[in-house]
Parts: sequence; structure tokens; C-alpha cells
Amino acid sequence: MSALKDIYSPEFYDNLSDVLLITVPSFDKQKFVEKIFDEPFKTMELKERMRHTTRVLHEFMPADFGQAVKIIEKTIAEVRKKGGSEGGLAYIFLPDYIEMYGLEDYKNSVKALEFTTQFITCEYGIRPFIIHYFEPMMAQMLLWSKHQNHHVRRLATEGCRPRLPWAMALPELKKNPEKILPILENLKNDSSEYVRRSVANNLNDIAKDHPNIVLEIASKWKNNTKETDAIIKHGCRTLLKQGHPEILSHYGLDSEKITVSEFKIDTPEVKVPDALQFSFKVENKYEIPKIIRLEYGIYYNKANGLLSKKVFKISERMYQPKQKDLVIKKQSFKLITTKKFYSGLHKVSVIVNGEEKVIDEFQLIT
Repeated sequence: MSALKDIYSPEFYDNLSDVLLITVPSFDKQKFVEKIFDEPFKTMELKERMRHTTRVLHEFMPADFGQAVKIIEKTIAEVRKKGGSEGGLAYIFLPDYIEMYGLEDYKNSVKALEFTTQFITCEYGIRPFIIHYFEPMMAQMLLWSKHQNHHVRRLATEGCRPRLPWAMALPELKKNPEKILPILENLKNDSSEYVRRSVANNLNDIAKDHPNIVLEIASKWKNNTKETDAIIKHGCRTLLKQGHPEILSHYGLDSEKITVSEFKIDTPEVKVPDALQFSFKVENKYEIPKIIRLEYGIYYNKANGLLSKKVFKISERMYQPKQKDLVIKKQSFKLITTKKFYSGLHKVSVIVNGEEKVIDEFQLIT
């Protein structure tokens, strides 16, 4: 299986160069390709290759950013004409170009972001503009929330997520998300699930710093439409995992008469990359049907010897009165590049409707 960075392949640059021959005046394909495939290229990771592509392209573009924007527009049109992939990740260097070389030209950059995001998302490239031009940029995003194109509407919410993964932080919006809320209000019943999903993710970001704001929105939007109910459910996922009392109450998730029994860790010693296996029985002892949200927590041993809990969802469904089910779960400890495991004591717990019912220990051997 090839690495993600390999989207920047000789074939990609060959096709891109053919497009740039059409859109960039006096473009030198051979020189461009030589500069791309310099000695450090082989060791570059995905983001480094993206930024490298941006910088090399800049050497062939007009110094005037307004003229460069026109070339970006022509390039996108030409890629589309040649059947290029809409939203193809390799083209993320286009919003990166706007971010790197357009920050001092607000007017042309806004135009470029609006156009480019309809081809490849500008959710990362827009963030420096939010920081440098906070008031006008947030006003622009509010306007975009009513744009006819769903990619632009999504940019209005995804671009201002306070905690967008792998993105530049937006401290102003983490501190006070007030400017985001009218955007979410405009998009809560959007016709595109792609957009509504972004609304939910934005709410989930806000909930990590301002749970009461999201709880208020949850109460306000409850039962408005099935779309808003779905947004709230996904947008409150962190609060649900945290067992926040108000959101549990919002969904009627109490656990007083829901029991967990016969909890057993089948693999008290787990050797990486094997899996932890455990089982338990859950029973609804109420006289009425109850929704049971089942989760489990893994307390990972960290480098400092402390335990850090991560919650995983098992299921959420209706249990009939006196219904009792056996649940068997596995948790992989397969090595991945984004996570490091440490030997020693770990714990696993079973969580029912936000309440940790049972917990026990196991040993991880790396």
C-alpha cells in the first residue's frame, strides 16, 4: 500500500505541467519538474511536498497576486476540462498558494478562496485570513453561509471550526465562538449533508470549550427537524463521551436500573500488536423499554506513567424490559504511525449511559 504522500507522483506533476503550459505564460515544464524533484523531495512527507509544490509554482507565477489568482482560476478550469479529480487532495497546494502569497491582498484572496474551494477545500488556507482580518472575514463567512454552492457554504462553517484537526488554531474563536453561531444557524437545515456534518463538527469543537453554549443550542434545536436532531447528536458526541449530565438528560440516558455483570478480561496480558478482548452482560431492569448507550474506556499508559482515558462507542439502541445481552469486544493494539504504546498497567471500563459501571486492569507488553 502506497503512502499518502505518493499522491505527489511523477504522473501527477506531468499532468499538472501540461495544464500549466496552457495557463501560465512562458511556462517551462522541464525546469518546473526538475525543481519539484530536487534531492530533498524523496524524504518529504505529504505536507512538506504540498508546500514545496506551492513554492516551486510561485517561481513561475506573476509577482502580482491578482494576476496569479486569474491563473489559478484558469488552471482549475483546465483541470476540470481534462477530467481532473474534483476535490483531489493533491491540489491542496492551490489554497496553500493563496495562504502563502495572498495574505496582504484581502480582496483578491477572498475571491480566490470562494472560487477555489468549489474545486478543493480551502478550510485550512482560510484560517490565516480569519486571524489577520477577523471581523471582515467572519462577516464574509456569514455571507458565504447563504451561497448557492454547497462547497462555499461548507467553507463558511468548516473554515471557522475552533479546533479543526491538523489546522492552525483560531484562539479568538476558541475563546468566544459568538461569531460562529449565526453561521451555524443559517446552515442547520442545509440541503447538503456534507454541510450539515460540518455544522455538527463545529458544534463539537465549541462544546470542548463552551459546553453550555452547545447545550443551549441543543435545547433550542431539539425536534425542529430530523436534520437538526442528527446535527445535535453528532455535535454533542464529546459531551456524551464525557458523560455530561445535561446532555444525558437531553437524550433520556439514565442508568440507575441498567446493570453490568460478568465483566471479564479474556486477555489480561496483551502483547503489541495483539488485541485486548473483554466481555460482559448488560441488562435493562426497568419495567419499560430504555435506550442504552454502551461505551468502553481504555486507560492508556503514557510516557510519564500516568493513565489517559479514551472512550469508544459500542452501540446505542433500545433495550426491552428485562432484556439481557452478552457483549464481546476487542480493542486492537496494532502499531500505527499516529500512536505510540507504552508497556505497563492499563485499564478498561464499561460505560452505560455515561456512567462508568465496571473497571479492571490489564498489562500491555510492547
